[in-house]
Amino acid sequence: MPRVELDEETIERLDALKIEDESYDELITELMNIYEASELTLHHGG
Repeated sequence: MPRVELDEETIERLDALKIEDESYDELITELMNIYEASELTLHHGG
């Protein structure tokens, strides 16, 4: 498993987005899904 280093500000921002006991992996997966969905919407919207 690759390791990713984040600065303190990024960790604080991630902590603010986490819901209850959600893991960083779950949060980042959710953010990636949102990003990919918005990309698809932009491509289909013309």
